[in-house]
Amino acid sequence: MSGGAAAVRALAFWLAVGCVPGACAQTFQFPTYRSAAEVDEACQRLLADQKQTEAHLTEWPAERAATVLPELDAMLRRYEDTLGPLALLAGVHPDKAIRDAADACEVGYQAFSSAFLQNAGIHALLKQVQPADEIDRRMQRDQLDAFEDSGVALAADAQARAREINVEITRLGLDFERAVREDKTQLAFSAAELKGVPRAVWQRAPRDAQGRYLLGLDSPTSVPVIQGARNPTTRMRMWRAFQNQGGAGNLKTLAQLGQLRRDYARLFGFDSYADFLLRRRMAQNEAQAQSFLDSVKAAVAERELADLMLLRAAKARDLKKPASATVLQRWDVAHYTERERRARFAVRQDQFRAHFPPEASLKFVFKLAETLFGVKVEPLQQTLWHADARAYSVNDSATQAFLGTLFVDLYPRADKYNHAAVWSFRSVSTLAQRSPAAGLVVNFNRQGLSIDELETLLHELGHALHTLLSNTRYASQGGTNVVRDFVEAPSQMLEDWVYDPDVLKLFGQVCKACKPVPAALIAKADKARQFSKGIAVARQHLFASFDLALTGKDAPEPMAQWALMEGATPLGHVDGTMFPAGFAHLASGYAAGYYGYLWSEVLAEDLRTAFKGKRLDAATGRRYRDSVLAQGGEVAPEDLMRQFLGRPTDSRAFFDALKRP
Repeated sequence: MSGGAAAVRALAFWLAVGCVPGACAQTFQFPTYRSAAEVDEACQRLLADQKQTEAHLTEWPAERAATVLPELDAMLRRYEDTLGPLALLAGVHPDKAIRDAADACEVGYQAFSSAFLQNAGIHALLKQVQPADEIDRRMQRDQLDAFEDSGVALAADAQARAREINVEITRLGLDFERAVREDKTQLAFSAAELKGVPRAVWQRAPRDAQGRYLLGLDSPTSVPVIQGARNPTTRMRMWRAFQNQGGAGNLKTLAQLGQLRRDYARLFGFDSYADFLLRRRMAQNEAQAQSFLDSVKAAVAERELADLMLLRAAKARDLKKPASATVLQRWDVAHYTERERRARFAVRQDQFRAHFPPEASLKFVFKLAETLFGVKVEPLQQTLWHADARAYSVNDSATQAFLGTLFVDLYPRADKYNHAAVWSFRSVSTLAQRSPAAGLVVNFNRQGLSIDELETLLHELGHALHTLLSNTRYASQGGTNVVRDFVEAPSQMLEDWVYDPDVLKLFGQVCKACKPVPAALIAKADKARQFSKGIAVARQHLFASFDLALTGKDAPEPMAQWALMEGATPLGHVDGTMFPAGFAHLASGYAAGYYGYLWSEVLAEDLRTAFKGKRLDAATGRRYRDSVLAQGGEVAPEDLMRQFLGRPTDSRAFFDALKRP
């Protein structure tokens, strides 16, 4: 098909949806749901609409194959318009009935989607598409992969089993996440037991009948307790409780997920669920992913042991005992890491809170995006799910063109998703003149951010920008709709920016009252973050290897496998803890993909080389925006990297960074 024919097809689509080019892109108005019944109604409307579209597509003759790609993409956009916001609300809405209804809608839609992707007639029509260009060709291939991976070519009984498994995996994954999110564990501590923990963390906490402070497991509470408490029993109790989030029921759920995933892979002739998934990703198969992880482990093994020896020596000095008679426990690691950073570098995480107020920190990362990527972020007035949530428009600085809508939820509360994440729930489509939207969710201390938390905020904004600055033809390829082992790279790349004094000077432009961070303190913080890097990277290696083990051919019992693998590490396994019960990534989209955090870090370090010495250079930032962010999943990651860097990517920068003192 010629480019002219593609343009005619696009114009016909615009007319069909009632728009003309340039007229449909507008801010996304987040839907307001007042009850679970309203969620159910919206879900039923979506399902009815999608089933009607499927019926029409099934009846189309081969001559209409040219319109299949935009029609399939329109179905995705319809899905995103309803279930995109609901997926976010499932993690943040204060009303449990609405959260549960949103989860139920996801399960119901999975049943439809699994059956739709086994529709042989639509699959045959899709195979007849003659792509107009490389974008269409990649879109066609991605859609064909989706049909094939859902079982369109399987026998009828195997198709039914595939549908059944997909629905059950979705349901179990949501159950797992809900158990973590709604964990009500509270621990009681006296003021004396909290010595060393900043008073702002606990002084306003509710108290029990004995006057003890009741502390939950949210990050702004648990992390300072584990890091700061001088009392080892306090650290141990909080650490154990955090390790056991989700409860024993989640271990059973994880085991069921492992068996179901293995069964699913075997329907397609694969022994390993990891091999089934990774054949579509950069790593290609489980063996290559594990080989990469082995190379990382080899690079940090000695450093991990050296780091642990330093921490044990620090504990020995603290207890006034010889190192040979001192045992470093897992709940000691964060505490003595922080103490040694203070002693060696005269820097502590808590001292940055006065410099980084939450609202000013948000304005700072926006200002950085504006400076580097040529955008303008401005507040919008919308009624959202909670008073803490707010909306922003993102516009191009030069043309004033509207680009997308960002929603932000900064602070912790009961039953809210308790980590940091971005829901890229609405993708761009130039074909439909559709703008993207994303929700950024974190849980920060209202008194201010540590520099680690500022790094987290910038990381998450990187995900949001990947969505909001994308400019793809199809929503299916927009923003973070890329292969899983590339998706973290654009956000990881930006993490280093918070350690650049010139970058932090932007705080002065958004917060006149904010006391500037001394350049010497930033330099110390940059050095301090390298301390215990061997421990941190080795831990990530363990997480990734555990994930691959669970999705390998044996699908072992999760708790036994974790105890075995953690037990083989220098600090061993602590009996009575069940970390996998709270490891939500294992139950969601990162199954057989957690290695991607380290894999993407290789790419992120290479991307940073283009910004060396010029982290605020607008020309480089714009080239990065156009070469990497704007193209989303339209182009293979290795080709995006080559376009931006002017050469094939390599791992030297990553492994050099692992050696950095």
